[in-house]
Amino acid sequence: MIVKWWVTAFQLTELFVSSLVHLSYGFYLFSTAVAGDVSQSVSNWIFKPKFEGNKEIKSSNDLPPIVLVHGIFGFGKGRLGGLSYFAGAEKKDDRVLVPDLGSLTSIYDRARGLFYYLKGGQVDYGEEHSKACGHSQFGRVYEQGHYPEWDEDHPIHFVGHSAGAQVVRVLHQMLADKAFTGYENTSENWILSITSLSGALNGTTRTYFDGMQPEDEKSLMPVSLLQLCRIGVIVYEWLDIPWMKDYYNFGFDHFSMTWRKVGIWGLLDYLLGNTGPFASGDWILPDLTIQGSIKLNRHLRTFLQTYYFSYATKHTTKVTGFAVPCGIRGIHPLLFIRVQQMSQWRHPQDVSPPYKGYRDEDWWDNDGALNTISMTHPRLPVEHPSCLVIKDSDCQPLQPGIWYYKIIEGDHFLFVVNRERAGIQFDLIYDSIFERCRKHVLRKTTTLPNQVPPE
Repeated sequence: MIVKWWVTAFQLTELFVSSLVHLSYGFYLFSTAVAGDVSQSVSNWIFKPKFEGNKEIKSSNDLPPIVLVHGIFGFGKGRLGGLSYFAGAEKKDDRVLVPDLGSLTSIYDRARGLFYYLKGGQVDYGEEHSKACGHSQFGRVYEQGHYPEWDEDHPIHFVGHSAGAQVVRVLHQMLADKAFTGYENTSENWILSITSLSGALNGTTRTYFDGMQPEDEKSLMPVSLLQLCRIGVIVYEWLDIPWMKDYYNFGFDHFSMTWRKVGIWGLLDYLLGNTGPFASGDWILPDLTIQGSIKLNRHLRTFLQTYYFSYATKHTTKVTGFAVPCGIRGIHPLLFIRVQQMSQWRHPQDVSPPYKGYRDEDWWDNDGALNTISMTHPRLPVEHPSCLVIKDSDCQPLQPGIWYYKIIEGDHFLFVVNRERAGIQFDLIYDSIFERCRKHVLRKTTTLPNQVPPE
């Protein structure tokens, strides 16, 4: 009995510390964004900068754009003031787009939104999906697409961080399946390349530590970090304070959760879990469980005409056969506790394993948010063609239809938010990504790196 009380006390203490760290960091980012905007406004008022014109991509003669897709709790250009989710990497190339897709919306909903962000028009989530999940079929309107000429003759490069990589894969499959009403000419050839940065390609055991039930991919533990997150998000969406949502948006506008629409009784309904995204499972965490990822991956293919490259991160090392954290130096405060927990993960013995051949030790190496095994290439339920890259020369020339992957020492935030943490490695990685994208400009010529195109 005493041991049980001690375990409960420890779990509550860990929940309190995790919640405090996450809230503090969120407040830090939010206040930094506000302070930066105030400073910029004052500077603009004093110096009155010259208007430089619209820099959106308009000409079909331009190089294919590179689209950077953020992960969970991420944000695109225009959110959080002047902060950059990709730590300014978008400035390394003249043709880079950074869409804002909502920080907690499901991978399916994000993929739909990403399509209309590029092509323009009103986001259509599909009648069947919308009815099943209890939200409006139509969402945000993009009066002008950010790359409206996008098609097979004007394909695009995508770079996705964390869950953003899976969003791109789902969009790719939708294009191949011609899943967008009014766009019967879409195909897998609309995408030239996909680069995954710490991509959530096969799920993560962190979802279970944060509060997802290992028994399925939808339900939450009664007392957990995700329960606190759920309550906070519902209240935030219900209050619907315009200037706050302009700064940061969880992406649930199509659920119409505001006080103007549902009133106080609607709020209680959401909090009790009777309706809304957390009740239907149409939010991102279920997609990031191992079971949820397998469910998604059953319908996703690796296409023979597309180039794939993946960077997998880990902040653990092996000692006598066990994974242990590399140390506290260099790891982000949000990830410190989880990297230790994930390196000791044990699947509950009273719950069926998520797939045949499952072993706990395969999932021990991690970066504090995702397991390294999940980031290399799609593995579940069927392993896709892949090639481990030790030296860049080992994979030259790149061949389409194969997931080339590197394993890099670092935590989950190595590529984002604060470039100073990664140092020179940040520049080396993004420079190589953009250089690789620019080597694959047009599929028609099928020119590969270090090869001379046929005359």
